[in-house]
Amino acid sequence: MTDLRRTCLYDLQRELGAKMVPFAGYEMPVQYPMGVMGEHLHSRAQAGLFDVSHMGQVILRAPAQALEALVPVDVQGLAEGRQRYAMFTNAAGGILDDLMIANRGDHLFLVVNAACKEADIAHLQAHLPGVEPVTDRALLALQGPLAETALARLIPGVAAMKFMDVAVLDWEGAALWISRSGYTGDDGYEISLPEDRAEAFARALLAMEEVAPIGLGARDSLRLEAGLCLYGHDIDTETSPVEAGLTWAIQKRRRTEGGFPGADRIQRELAEGPSRKRVGLLPEGRAPMRDGTALFDSETAEAPVGTITSGGFGPSLQAPIAMGYVPTALAEPGTRLWGEVRGKRLPVRVAKTPFRPSTYRT
Repeated sequence: MTDLRRTCLYDLQRELGAKMVPFAGYEMPVQYPMGVMGEHLHSRAQAGLFDVSHMGQVILRAPAQALEALVPVDVQGLAEGRQRYAMFTNAAGGILDDLMIANRGDHLFLVVNAACKEADIAHLQAHLPGVEPVTDRALLALQGPLAETALARLIPGVAAMKFMDVAVLDWEGAALWISRSGYTGDDGYEISLPEDRAEAFARALLAMEEVAPIGLGARDSLRLEAGLCLYGHDIDTETSPVEAGLTWAIQKRRRTEGGFPGADRIQRELAEGPSRKRVGLLPEGRAPMRDGTALFDSETAEAPVGTITSGGFGPSLQAPIAMGYVPTALAEPGTRLWGEVRGKRLPVRVAKTPFRPSTYRT
């Protein structure tokens, strides 16, 4: 752990009793004394506070049209004060990373994954002017049905925001860059703020009865229940957005015009369908099926037909859940497959995602 970086909230996390683990080059809290199950259920019922300061924040002063040469989404059509999910694609139609793009008027604001941020920034700098990495701001996520109630006590203006709105609002003289978004499937906010104000702001939220600190363990189970992809697991440089079920993020103009890396493959799969698809999976027993579990189309088949890419226990469902890739012919909900766990074939059924309804403030 000695070579790992730490966020500006490290001392607070240790004070709160966090168990720290290596993640994306950082020493990060995997859980607090409440435990992963308790943290997950608290976030679903009230409000959870996550430190996501390890993620990359970038200001981009290049034209929206220029960024469209790197992503398959409509950046020019993104209204000021709004945010959009996107992905960087490569020449083969695979995904280099997924990210958020916000239109802040005279510039774009990007948030990229922690493990990919150095590569993403280099990729942006190699192709576009006006790339400004943000290195002096923390990033917090406040998620759950009581997130608005809690945050509005400190910043009343957040109550008027809708899902995927972005705004710059003041807290005791500090400019907070806020989006009404998150990666748990629930209502919530992501808040970028100066590092030297982050601990005081976090303490102000944690002093509220409904807010609890949440670690990476619950963050993973929350996003899995929401059917959301984890880069490096459910999507990677070989996975296309069409295979991954992310075609909702590719607007009509971009589907037609192309002009982004890997457009040939992605447009072909949009027209003809992919050979495989990401699906939700419900193991029929109580045993979770983890990342890397082979999937078979019969109990006796020799060759696997697919693989689980994310799997674990869904506390809200009180049952194991997973996602993975299977041939398109086997992707229909209800299809029965078998996952091999410790040398034994166990039944699993294809299911729709999200596994529980999302509760975004639309």
